[in-house]
Amino acid sequence: MDYAPVTHTTTDRQLGRLPSGRDVSVTVHRYVGGSGPTVYIQAAQHGIELNGPAALRRLHDRLTDAAIAGRVVVVPVVNQLAFDHRSYMTPGEYDVMNPNLNRVWPGNECGSLQEQFAARLWELVEDADAAVDLHTGTADMLEHVRCRAGDPAAERLAEAFGTSYRLTDAAEDTDDDGSGRTFRAAAAAAGIPVITAELSNSRRIAQDAVAAGVDGMQNLLRERDVLPEEPESKATQTVLRNDAEPVTASKSGLFESRPDITVGNTVDAGERLGTIYEPASFEQQQVVSATERGVVFSIARESVVVKGERLAGIAIPG
Repeated sequence: MDYAPVTHTTTDRQLGRLPSGRDVSVTVHRYVGGSGPTVYIQAAQHGIELNGPAALRRLHDRLTDAAIAGRVVVVPVVNQLAFDHRSYMTPGEYDVMNPNLNRVWPGNECGSLQEQFAARLWELVEDADAAVDLHTGTADMLEHVRCRAGDPAAERLAEAFGTSYRLTDAAEDTDDDGSGRTFRAAAAAAGIPVITAELSNSRRIAQDAVAAGVDGMQNLLRERDVLPEEPESKATQTVLRNDAEPVTASKSGLFESRPDITVGNTVDAGERLGTIYEPASFEQQQVVSATERGVVFSIARESVVVKGERLAGIAIPG
C-alpha cells in the first residue's frame, strides 16, 4: 500500500429539485491519500438518527491528520429532508410512495423523488471496495452490526467494527424486511462488502455510542489497509441469525411489555413478552408471545400500537 498524507475536500452534490425550484444537495467529504481501496461511509438515512453524523465528525478529526492508502468518501447527512424535519422518514409530502429512503436503493433516476436521490448517491457507492451505513436504534435495541451471511469480506468488516453482537441476513434475502432494496441489500447484490451499524439511542447524541462508532470505523479502515496500523483485536462477537419471524401486534391498542424483559435476554417460543389492552375499556386484546426461541434484540416499550406493527425482534443464535 502507498500511504500518503490526507488531502481533504468537500463538494455539494445535487440530488434533485423540490417543486419550489430549490435544489436538494448533500455535502460529500473526500479523504485522499496514496493508491489503495475506496471505502464509502454514510449516515442519517433516517432523520432522527444522530449518532452517525456525530461519529463522522470525530472520524474527520482523525483522518485529516492521518496518512492513508486510497480514499474515504463520507456523506454525513444522506437524508436532509428528514433531518431538517426532525423525523424518522421523509415527510410524505415529498414522496408519498417512498417515504423511507432505505427502501429504494440503488435508486432510479426516472423514479420518485427519493428514488432519484438514491440514484445520484449510488454513483458514489458503486465503485467502492467497501461500504458502511450508520444507523441508530432505540434505547431498547441491542447495539449491533449487520451483514450478509456467507460473505467473508463483509464478515471481516463486521468483526473489525467490533460490536458485541452481529446479526446476519440470509444470502437470498440480503436484508431484514425482505424488500431487497435497503442500502445493505443493494450493495451486497452489487458485490460490495457492506455492513450496517446500529448504534444506540436515536433522537439524541449518546457519547458512548459515538465513541463506539468512531472507534469501529477506524478499526474497519485498518482492516481494509486504508490506515497503516494493524486492526485492534476485538472480543468475539455473538453471531445471531436475523431470520426469526418478528413479533407483531394482531390487535391495536396500548402495549405494555413485561418489565423484566430487556434486550439481550434469551426467550423461549411462546413465552409472554407483554400484553395489548384497549385503553378505554381496559379489555385485554392480545397476549404478545415470542415467535421462536432466541435473543431479544429489540422491543417496544409502553406505547400505542396498531395492528401489524412490530413489537419485538428475535434473533436465533448461530
